[in-house]
Amino acid sequence: MDSRHTWLEVNMAAIRSNFAKMSGRIRPCRILAVLKNDAYGLGALPIARALKQEGVYGFGVAEVREALPLLELGLPVHIMGGLVEGEIAEVVRAGLVAAITDESIARALSAEALRQKRTVACHYLVDTGMGRQGILARDAERIIAGIHALPGLNPLGIYSHFPHANEDTAFSESQVELLSGLLARLEKRGISFAWRHIANSDGINNIAAAYKAPFNLARTAINLYGALGGGGCEAGALEPAVRLMARLIGIRELPAGATIGYNRTHRLEKPARVGTLSIGYADGLPLALSNRGAVLIGGRRCPVIGRVSMDYTTVNLENAPGARVWDTATCLGDGITIGEWARIKGTHEYDILCAIGPRPERRYVNAAT
Repeated sequence: MDSRHTWLEVNMAAIRSNFAKMSGRIRPCRILAVLKNDAYGLGALPIARALKQEGVYGFGVAEVREALPLLELGLPVHIMGGLVEGEIAEVVRAGLVAAITDESIARALSAEALRQKRTVACHYLVDTGMGRQGILARDAERIIAGIHALPGLNPLGIYSHFPHANEDTAFSESQVELLSGLLARLEKRGISFAWRHIANSDGINNIAAAYKAPFNLARTAINLYGALGGGGCEAGALEPAVRLMARLIGIRELPAGATIGYNRTHRLEKPARVGTLSIGYADGLPLALSNRGAVLIGGRRCPVIGRVSMDYTTVNLENAPGARVWDTATCLGDGITIGEWARIKGTHEYDILCAIGPRPERRYVNAAT
């Protein structure tokens, strides 16, 4: 008998399908799959292996330690943000693709590459409006022209990032124009790039110019898992790729007036059959689902009653009279969407996925191609 209390199913067929849909949408633009935070907690390496089979260009992560396991696949692995001094030697040694976020990083990478007698691939990050990292667009032509020929650097690409492509299309399109204009001016100086990118998931869904010439690469993460992040024109076209499951570990008949859970936030108005699930906020079930969310047991929605605890959640089994101890409950998936959880919690879908804790076992289904 399976002794797991909770597990997270990752549907590899859905991920491959979503990748194919996005690839078809933006062709001939290629896709860089962003797998930071262990692919939002879903497992970067198995997902990367599947995407390699589908023709992904490469992968992006936030930190060097996330990048190293992906190198075995033989595709470019990008560090998407700024480096700290202690990472530079490893970036050069491992052959990672570095982000040049300012002149000092470029010079540090150059010096380390010379010391190691290597070259380091890099992409310039230009801040066209994110306001977080990168070379300011107003200074980018001058700075890039000044560092482009530094020894040891192999500047293969240039990119920027959208802060609000799901809603503020006018601002996003102005960012496209800024980066396109910069590319044209640099071209006149004899500086060109193999890879040019600005589209993220929201950009793919909402800003067509972000994956048209001069751009030939686009970045995505959450779309791979069937979620839209900020929404967009592709709503309904992607396949949900995750299911969070738990066991029904107890059933009790409780009288009218009984209170449920910490702080006694739910009082039964009539006698009820109450089930206890082996999942809580430590596993990624949002606390905000307390007295508001639902799970599926036997295909029937059963409302969450009382406060979600760290390890347990209680549900009213009125809609599932045949439920038995050790039955499986679908907490996320099969119609209960990441977006539904995000709306209840007052957050976005990225937060929902990243909040799923390490305790649920990751199970990869439909892995064969």
